[in-house]
Amino acid sequence: MSSVIVVGGGAAGMMAAYAAAKNGHQVTLFEQNEKLGKKIYITGKGRCNITNASDIDTLFSNVMSNRKFLYSAFYSFDNEQTVAFFEKYGVRTKVERGNRVFPVSDHSSDVIAALKRALEEESVDIRLRTKVESLLTEEEGGEQYVRGVQLAGGKSCRAEAVIVATGGLSYPSTGATGDGYRMAEESGHVLVSPSPSLVPFETKEAWVKELQGLSLRNVSVTVHAGKKKLYEDFGEMLFTHFGVSGPLILSASGMIKSTYFQNELTLGIDLKPALDAEQLDRRILREFEEMKNRQFKNSLAHLLPAKMIPVILMLSGVDPEKKVNEISREERGKLVSLLKHLPLTVTGLRGWNEAIITKGGISVKDINPSTMESKRMHHLYFCGEVLDLDALTGGYNLQIAWSTGHLAGSCV
Repeated sequence: MSSVIVVGGGAAGMMAAYAAAKNGHQVTLFEQNEKLGKKIYITGKGRCNITNASDIDTLFSNVMSNRKFLYSAFYSFDNEQTVAFFEKYGVRTKVERGNRVFPVSDHSSDVIAALKRALEEESVDIRLRTKVESLLTEEEGGEQYVRGVQLAGGKSCRAEAVIVATGGLSYPSTGATGDGYRMAEESGHVLVSPSPSLVPFETKEAWVKELQGLSLRNVSVTVHAGKKKLYEDFGEMLFTHFGVSGPLILSASGMIKSTYFQNELTLGIDLKPALDAEQLDRRILREFEEMKNRQFKNSLAHLLPAKMIPVILMLSGVDPEKKVNEISREERGKLVSLLKHLPLTVTGLRGWNEAIITKGGISVKDINPSTMESKRMHHLYFCGEVLDLDALTGGYNLQIAWSTGHLAGSCV
């Protein structure tokens, strides 16, 4: 039996500690917070989207950074094994839209409780409110080895292997500090600059504030950098006081390289994607024919949510008091254009407080994908969000945590 230290009591760290203890090692888990799994607790709006029940190809296709690196991790502990693990430790699961897997209870606390039961069953020594300051390392025969960790307050703790699972920088309220990045750089690893991902967009237009809280379903969104199309998809989005959010926007932030956000981007919303411009024009003509004596401002209720009508009236440039039978073909064309491409200017991303995950992290070129062991330092392992791995929403990021954590713990 050898001694293993796991730094970080989040999803990847708890799974790594469990797998290492299951393999017969004496495991100590250090967590700086007062409880385990603080980020798990708030994921999925407190419901915890444990994983995604899609096939393995779909898992890979939803990984945005370094998907090939995850072959060993996903194949050694996949989504089915994840569900079986949680079912074993008392979490009944259900599959919702988009193959998202949730606890039947809709309580993320049940997921954390299951992980705690697994750790207790395997006699993992859990040390809460204990911050790891740095790694203890030494050179031997020209090679670098990890020998344990230095704790806050000056105390050191030695071990034969260390697994770093400190997470990224998203949701700093959960204790995310980027300590793992610092430890990695201090031990010679390359860091891919971290940036917020799966995060809302800030926009320039003042009128978005008037739409705050309005949710749109069945719309299409495109994002361009100049003439280059960066993203297009269909689904749901939400207006906020600062810009736009919701599933479509979060996915866009995850799929667009962070360097593009250094300049303004254009975002277009197709409010009527089921109709082409000609079909939409014919529909508007029918609406106008039925309301030919009404004012323009009173003619759009069948086409738009009530909250959006004043904004479209303003952007169209058509006099709201004008009778619809007086509206010109050109004015109607402007309305069609707005409904098919409502334009917004993206000025940037929201910050770490609203980012679901971190894009960037420790370069996977420094990590052995078959074991999660560092290529630069013997017996040092990394797993979870601290690595340069990220995916879209839908349970894929937690699956990365479970898979890389389990692989690291199994290979120490």
